[in-house]
Amino acid sequence: MSLERPVAPDPYELLPAVGSFTVTSTDVTAAELLPDAQLYEGGNTSPRLSWSGFPAATKSFVVTCFDPDAPTPSGFWHWLAVDIPASVTELATDAGSGDATLPEGAFHTRNDFGQAKFDGAAPPQGDHPHRYYFVVHAVDQEKLGVDETASAAFVSFNLVFHTLARAILTPIYQH
Repeated sequence: MSLERPVAPDPYELLPAVGSFTVTSTDVTAAELLPDAQLYEGGNTSPRLSWSGFPAATKSFVVTCFDPDAPTPSGFWHWLAVDIPASVTELATDAGSGDATLPEGAFHTRNDFGQAKFDGAAPPQGDHPHRYYFVVHAVDQEKLGVDETASAAFVSFNLVFHTLARAILTPIYQH
């Protein structure tokens, strides 16, 4: 019997198909190691994200960070920023530090650390590489219909029914 854990599928491929658009960052790069600034025991700083090419019908955005490779049956949520106005196409570095750093009307819901903010990568020492899905969801309504007490699962459930398109950036990390 092998003790190695198989790589989980791309969690977004398991959801209904939606359109895509582009997200970029000056802080993190797809398929490359996260810098110390984005580690829980490093800077614990959310990366700068910019997006473009989303559908014209977009009325708001939700930004999330999810680790499907965490040693849990449900993965691990690091960040959920909800109700970002459609006029916003960028979050600055450290916008995930609290609601005051988000655009007016936007707010954070609890991540799996129990915090309403961004918390960085913290895979177990010696575990396999983890993927961190930074996702910008283009939403078909101004308000997703959740409040700051919503769980990550509830936010995700609502996103299934209101996402027009997704932009995904997936860096990795391993201790």
